[in-house]
Amino acid sequence: MNELLIAALGFVALLALILVRLPIAAAMAIVGVAGTTWVAGWPVALATLKQGPFERASSYTLVVVPLFVLMGFLAARAGLSQKLFHAANVWLGHRRGGMAMATVGACAGFAAICGSSVATGATMCSVALPEMRRYRYADSLSTGSIAAGGTLGILIPPSVIFVLYGIMTEQSIGKLLLAGIIPGLALTLLFFLAIAIVTALNPALGAAGQPSSWRERLLVLKDVWEVLVLFALVIGGLYAGLATPVESAAFGAVGALLFGLFKRTLTWQGLIAALDETIRTTAMIFFIVIGADLFGYFMALSQMPMRLAAWLSGLHVAPVIVLWAIIATYIVLGALMDELAMILLTVPIFFPVVTAVGYDPIWFGVIIVVVVQIGLIAPPVGLNVFVIGGMARDVPLATIYRGIMPFLVAQIALLVLLTLWPEMALLLPSTMQ
Repeated sequence: MNELLIAALGFVALLALILVRLPIAAAMAIVGVAGTTWVAGWPVALATLKQGPFERASSYTLVVVPLFVLMGFLAARAGLSQKLFHAANVWLGHRRGGMAMATVGACAGFAAICGSSVATGATMCSVALPEMRRYRYADSLSTGSIAAGGTLGILIPPSVIFVLYGIMTEQSIGKLLLAGIIPGLALTLLFFLAIAIVTALNPALGAAGQPSSWRERLLVLKDVWEVLVLFALVIGGLYAGLATPVESAAFGAVGALLFGLFKRTLTWQGLIAALDETIRTTAMIFFIVIGADLFGYFMALSQMPMRLAAWLSGLHVAPVIVLWAIIATYIVLGALMDELAMILLTVPIFFPVVTAVGYDPIWFGVIIVVVVQIGLIAPPVGLNVFVIGGMARDVPLATIYRGIMPFLVAQIALLVLLTLWPEMALLLPSTMQ
């Protein structure tokens, strides 16, 4: 049977296994091994199964993943999320919808030390939602701002998604992390604008709070200086060329631990819980990465990505048409699987296509992350929406989806801006040491 047909059947089988709720890591591994057997025989499949998982799990570059994850969990257990929300509320709470803006701002700050959208959204939900309810904010705006703000966790560095994309495409992880800074800040401002517009049209969604003096605003900054230091340790070292991504992640994790211990905000129970959460999250990520490797090897044997790239290059259509076709595919897949699995599954297929039509691989990495952000909150299945819905059980999912609509518009606006002005993502990486 033709290898391309085998690859197509494998992809269909993978989607079918996902739809019957088989774990994505197991689904990719099963289809990958079965497909490799079909194309190259049992000896090749068994050799791949023997060597591939061990080589991937023992990769030095992947050490950056548990370190970034640990930094985020240590920061959360040390109470930095509460301090970030309080500081953002002091600065923004006097505006109409200001507490929702403070939530988004705190999510952006926490994203700078976390790297996970779900962790950012869940952490800020426990902090911000009770406060917004106390001030009679509408549930749609409250939950919508938390779900959308949480997506900043994978765009503002450090980002696990950027790390894995860099490993898979052999691109500079440091440049990818830097590429997310300006788009992340731009999206934060677009979220602020979305909140300002909806509350101007309907003031009942979120009333303005009491203004704080400039002295109070300046004093509250002393409570969040740790976040700035951690961000500088991680990103500053990368930008100046003083540290590798693994070393920067190690500095960040140790820094979060020391801040929590010295300020006595991290208890022994909190430390053990952070370690436990890190182990569980890292194991989940590694299993998905191994499954994606096995599936990717099958795709490579079938030569599907290369042939698809050659076919699209020969169509003589504008590269932007190819780009938006890929973006549409990601939005559809966002309704079927989580962001990590989607990245690992599709990058080996789409990356050769994108480079063949002349797009910058660093810029495309940012595009992928923004599209994945849309999938995290877009109906009918948005992972962040379900996480927030699980924590705020008295709020119907329909209410949360209604609340995220203005933020979806903001994300699409960022996507258009990145398409029209790629320098937004490439400016900082181009100046990297």
